[in-house]
Amino acid sequence: MRFDARGLIRWETAVLVLLVAVFCGGAGFSPDFAGTDNLSFALGDLSEIALIALPMTLLVVCGQVDLSVASVLGLCSALTGGLWDAGWAIETIIPLVLAVGIVCGLVNGLLVTRLGLPSLAVTIGTMTLYRGLAYVVLGTKAVAEFPQRYTELATESVPGTPIPYPMALFALLAIVTAVTLHATGAGRSLFAIGAQEDAAYFAGIRVKRIKLVLFVVSGLIAGLAGIVYTLRYGSARADNGLGLELTVIAAVLLGGVDFDGGKGTLGGVIAAVLLIGLLRNLLMLNDVSTEIQSVVTGLLLIVSVLTPRLIAVVRESRGAGGARSASAAAISPS
Repeated sequence: MRFDARGLIRWETAVLVLLVAVFCGGAGFSPDFAGTDNLSFALGDLSEIALIALPMTLLVVCGQVDLSVASVLGLCSALTGGLWDAGWAIETIIPLVLAVGIVCGLVNGLLVTRLGLPSLAVTIGTMTLYRGLAYVVLGTKAVAEFPQRYTELATESVPGTPIPYPMALFALLAIVTAVTLHATGAGRSLFAIGAQEDAAYFAGIRVKRIKLVLFVVSGLIAGLAGIVYTLRYGSARADNGLGLELTVIAAVLLGGVDFDGGKGTLGGVIAAVLLIGLLRNLLMLNDVSTEIQSVVTGLLLIVSVLTPRLIAVVRESRGAGGARSASAAAISPS
């Protein structure tokens, strides 16, 4: 019997091993890397990426994508600042801003499900639209001096741990998302839609309704991330979160979710989010410029898309080679 290592090696496992290697290497390379204060900062810096990666995972598993999330974040940040500057109470601003995030997601979902437009094209358009609205709301100015109790909630850690409160919120939402994706009929429907949408439709799955709900949830979480971003930095700007969508998508694909849909695990995405965050933090500790950090993120995105394709090609070629050998053996004279 021939040993086959493919069953023992999963993409998600490789990402987890790489995460552990980066953490151990970083701890050995930089004495401050594994310190509680630095870990708390690194996790806090991941808050918005981690939050948005949850609904993005569900969307990509379903064969969709939302490139407007960073612009929704920026719009919600601008609204938070504009309303605060106008004298509104923060307790009133937060639910209103979340409602705006829902509306943004609803617009994306209706364009995709009712008009049959591809999500990539739709969200490229709304990405520009929502960012433009953010500048309409706030212009180029920044608004600061938010209530201290809220900024502290966005920056301080859970007592006795290095985990910031926003990441604790992420952990709770991640549990809900993981159960939904991997342990419910709704999650199985997402995989079915991503694998073969027409077959899922004829099997009785409400494809359009599920897609619409996913885009609405994506808008809601992007709005929440906009509030967290604003309070964490203590500054509302129209350009907040610019380019964040690429890091989110890089994390989702690096986590093993197939961009074509139908495959992936949330555990792999969480490991990839942490991996990207630790790499960024390690580069920052060593005074590496933000431009180089962007290059690293871009390379990770390319690797996460290219590697599974190469693996699939190799497996197909081996399978085809094995089939030809079996056919040749069958027709050869004894």
